[in-house]
Amino acid sequence: MTAGADGRRTRWRWSFFDDLHRATPTVRLLVLTQLTFNVGFFMVLPYLSVHLTSDLSLGAALVGVVLGVRTFSQQGLFFVGGTLADRFGIKPVVLVGCGLRVLGFLGLAVCDSLTGVLLATVLVGFAAALFSPAVESAVAIEAGTSERHGGPRRVETFALLSVCNQIGSFTGPLVGSVLLLADFRIACLVAAVIFVVIIAAHLKWLPNEPGEHHDEPWHGGWTDVVHNKLFVLFAIAMSTQLVAYNQLYLLLPLEVERMWGSQTVLGWFFALSAIFVVTAQLPITRRVQNRSPRVVLPIGFAVMAGSFLVLPATAPLRLSGVIGLIPVAVFVLLLALGQMIVMPQARDLVPRLAAERRLGAYFGFMASLGGIGVLIGSAALGELIDAAPETGWGAGIPWLAAAALPIASGLCLRTVLARLQ
Repeated sequence: MTAGADGRRTRWRWSFFDDLHRATPTVRLLVLTQLTFNVGFFMVLPYLSVHLTSDLSLGAALVGVVLGVRTFSQQGLFFVGGTLADRFGIKPVVLVGCGLRVLGFLGLAVCDSLTGVLLATVLVGFAAALFSPAVESAVAIEAGTSERHGGPRRVETFALLSVCNQIGSFTGPLVGSVLLLADFRIACLVAAVIFVVIIAAHLKWLPNEPGEHHDEPWHGGWTDVVHNKLFVLFAIAMSTQLVAYNQLYLLLPLEVERMWGSQTVLGWFFALSAIFVVTAQLPITRRVQNRSPRVVLPIGFAVMAGSFLVLPATAPLRLSGVIGLIPVAVFVLLLALGQMIVMPQARDLVPRLAAERRLGAYFGFMASLGGIGVLIGSAALGELIDAAPETGWGAGIPWLAAAALPIASGLCLRTVLARLQ
């Protein structure tokens, strides 16, 4: 590793707790908040479809509607949440978001009607649309200030945020599966209590600072973002990483089903990905942080593209059983590696592209655009899955199409980021 411009010697730190210790108190609160958010969320949402079908006897079409509404009310409205954070400040938006999530989980615990479930699901989704861009923008601001005063680099802080995301995403389903031994409603109630605790912690420790743009028109953030052509191009290119990541929920289960005969081992691959990210994210970020994003981001997208080429390359071998799961594991690990290379640097670029202004709107816009990309990309890939043969080279067509997206983004980012240098 090389010494930074301030003369500090950068060294490897593998300990998650050491990085937490180096962070400022506000960053520490925010990243641990994100971890706890994910624990509470993933305690419930992975098991919602089973609850709707088994407990409430809803048909598959209605379950699809409920899950689709949840996704839109979250991912599609991030831009709104980010704009509100810029206008009213981080703390009130985070607190309102947590309060809505408490109400949403309580609603899922007590509602038996479709209308009640839909309303509760919207509250759960919109809560994330409020607090997630607020947390990301707060981390960017606080970490940027800390870096300027000799603290950890902002890109390292975003890597720490990614680790906390993964710990929560991995731990939540495990806790939820234990609570489900009692009842789905118990899991909802426990999740609600977790968010009540988060509210109490933020009331006490999160600084209450006014929004930087509280005296400007409410639509000012939207105007600012859409007129920033360089950022819009960057956000469009970045949207494919979310499409790629969501293939863990579309292409991966289908491949596991084909190789193993069921999806009983699917959870192991999510565990493999989570453990890899938790143990390797911070070292990888430190290894690449001094290189130009124009080099690092295309490499990361190339690794993601390579992950989707593993399965088409082995499809003619007609592997199955344990041997057949080896290419699947390679796909999961390479996809996670590409994400680890890309995401901290990409998040660190957002404030630079935004000139350190209206970060809530900028982070929210990028997340919402990613949600639109997932909607379009997953629908297109679904059509290819239905049309492609189940065996031979033809079975790899959806995977090849998925690989083409990050390749295109990598090429686009080289051009876009050249204008940033």
